[in-house]
Amino acid sequence: MNWKSEWKPLIYIVAAFLLCFYLPVGTDRFDSAVTGSLALARWYAREHVLLCLVPAFFIAGAIAVFISQASVMKYFGAKANKALAYGVASVSGTILAVCSCTVLPLFAGIYRMGAGLGPATAFLYSGPAINVLAIIMTARVLGLELGIARAVGAVVFSIIIGLAMHFIFRKDEYDKIEAQMGLPEPEVKRPLWQTGLFFAALVGILIFANWSEPSGTVGLWYVIHSVKWFIAGLFALGLGAVLIFWFNINWLPLAVLTAATVIGSFIFKSYPLIPFTIGVIGLSLILSNRSDESGEWFGQTWDYAKKILPLLLIGVLI
Repeated sequence: MNWKSEWKPLIYIVAAFLLCFYLPVGTDRFDSAVTGSLALARWYAREHVLLCLVPAFFIAGAIAVFISQASVMKYFGAKANKALAYGVASVSGTILAVCSCTVLPLFAGIYRMGAGLGPATAFLYSGPAINVLAIIMTARVLGLELGIARAVGAVVFSIIIGLAMHFIFRKDEYDKIEAQMGLPEPEVKRPLWQTGLFFAALVGILIFANWSEPSGTVGLWYVIHSVKWFIAGLFALGLGAVLIFWFNINWLPLAVLTAATVIGSFIFKSYPLIPFTIGVIGLSLILSNRSDESGEWFGQTWDYAKKILPLLLIGVLI
């Protein structure tokens, strides 16, 4: 046996053995840590995966398919003005209302489409911190000064961190810049306003499905929360209309899916996750059987989900 090629497996086996041998099972600190990590993973699965991450994966997949590479590169790519790129990236999260886990698929989407690592990282950092809902909540709970400080600090530090990432990985970025310089301008398949309404429907579903319950029972926040599923349903109907008229998807399966979701919402009034899940599964089945750009949309969505979701769940456990 050639031990020169086998010493690494031996080290791994010995390390795993010693780890298992000295596991402090039975101590309060270890047992509470394990129980706490499992409890957090359960909370994360219940509160974030279906309502936050699934819509975010669909949005990220749509970015990869329906947003032209030229548009991403115009604002975030190699040819973009640096001040414009970092400025747009650092404030884009204002209109998305995403959390720290939901922003990951969106970051992956714009980075895959040609955005530089620096602007993409600035977007990743600032997105969860400066969305409108987070700023309003911070200002209401901690005061206007801290609300403003949060917004300003998030923008400033996102630019600093983005520039740092660009500097650390500058060799890879230079290679990417050289590759982008020779790319031709891709053809735009549909008007910008149609793409804008399509993304508005997706973002609307994401925002209102996750509209948090206020502490009081008066005010606009409470009114919106009381009808949030109705509003999310209107955005879902808008998405269905877009898919029928602009993406040439047969109206019959979408009509059946709409009826099933509506019926489910009446049967399971106290469990809105059930009709929401019916809608997600039904839309996935419809899109997965197509070979056009809508099928590619689902393919990109699934690709992001299978790559990012396991890492997120492992990270939550850790």
